[in-house]
Amino acid sequence: MLDFVQLLAKTDPCQGLGPIVVVIKSVFRLIQFAIPIALILFGTIDLGKAVISSDEKEVKKAQSTLIKRFIYAAAIFFVVTLVTLLTNLVADGVADDSNNGADTQSWSRCWQNK
Repeated sequence: MLDFVQLLAKTDPCQGLGPIVVVIKSVFRLIQFAIPIALILFGTIDLGKAVISSDEKEVKKAQSTLIKRFIYAAAIFFVVTLVTLLTNLVADGVADDSNNGADTQSWSRCWQNK
């Protein structure tokens, strides 16, 4: 039985941490998509309220807020994408032989396959 566990640890790129990687990737996806959608939705609702109130100052303020929220939404989306890309580049480019054979390329495979 111990030989099977050792074999599994050698062939599994996640080394038993697959469920944790899945949760972390789910949180990243939630941050990447849900937060920008919520920001744009709330900005649109604020702009709609300002248009209904027919106050020119409120409409200008709501437009400014909506533009800022679009910028924040794009920044959040691309920051998560950029961090993921940089992490993959670093993991692919660095080999770490000091961790008893646990190289960063196996972690990169784990992240990409889960």
